Amino acid sequence: MKSIRIATAQFENRSGDKEYNLSVIRRLTAKAASQGANVVAFHECSITGYGMARHLSKEQLLDIAEFIPDGPSLEKLRKIAFEYDIVILAGLFEKDEQGKVFKCQVCVGKNGLIAKYHKLHPFINPNITPGNEYVVFDLFGWKCSILICYDNNIIENVRAVKLLGADIIFMPHVTMCTPSTRPGAGFVDPVLWQNREADPTTLRQEFDGLKGRAWLMKWLPARAYDNAIYAIFSNAIGMEDDQVKNGCSMVIDPFGDIMAECRSFDNEIVTALITSEKLTQAGGYRYINARRPELYGDIIAKPHQSEQKVVWMGTDKGN
Repeated sequence: MKSIRIATAQFENRSGDKEYNLSVIRRLTAKAASQGANVVAFHECSITGYGMARHLSKEQLLDIAEFIPDGPSLEKLRKIAFEYDIVILAGLFEKDEQGKVFKCQVCVGKNGLIAKYHKLHPFINPNITPGNEYVVFDLFGWKCSILICYDNNIIENVRAVKLLGADIIFMPHVTMCTPSTRPGAGFVDPVLWQNREADPTTLRQEFDGLKGRAWLMKWLPARAYDNAIYAIFSNAIGMEDDQVKNGCSMVIDPFGDIMAECRSFDNEIVTALITSEKLTQAGGYRYINARRPELYGDIIAKPHQSEQKVVWMGTDKGN
């Protein structure tokens, strides 16, 4: 496979302001293209905003959602992709003719929609319909997939799309800096974000500690390492509705090493060169080949016994 360059982005979106968010996507896409990127990836619901959805009724969700591929946001993405000769991944709410609403990530090229994916675990609002299938698609000769935010916390999802052929997994998120039962979790005070220029140190300590990046490092590199995949993690930064998010969008290689990461407090992109030799050099390649699914295939397929329910931003499983 030919090497490709992928950019991942972080930016502070505005809830419900598609025009503004698309204008930022356009500026960052231009920057990614100027650095030689073939693909640029944005965070979950980067077009519409995310956190505000927990307050919306079904009717309000339908108002902000769009038909795909015929909606205006996808056409604007296509025009941006055409202008800069680049592939773009971005997120929004999708609706269908039956009135269902989905959390959707689209992959768009200069000729239009390449792939779309519905989040499997969209627990932010009970009016959002869960997706029920994986997606694997081709970009420049590479097999790719998409898993949105919490989908990546369920380890079977990552292994499933790897077994379906994906070597690059785009992982759009709006995550970190929320309460959880895990030690060290919690919100980041919005005052620290507002005061980030005068006191960057305190905010960086919050962002990099167990509320944020340190938690991410407990599991995200393992997803890449165990499955010998490139993980393209994209996350919001700054105020996302009424919460602070810490960005740190990054590209992780099949060794579990960070190749590039957004480390500023600004709207930003970073790029990394994706090469094929790491796919077979990494330990995950050997682990997959050494599997004995006859021993545990039926066990993995069994329903779990826990009655615990996911509660977004609650104390059960906020992260």
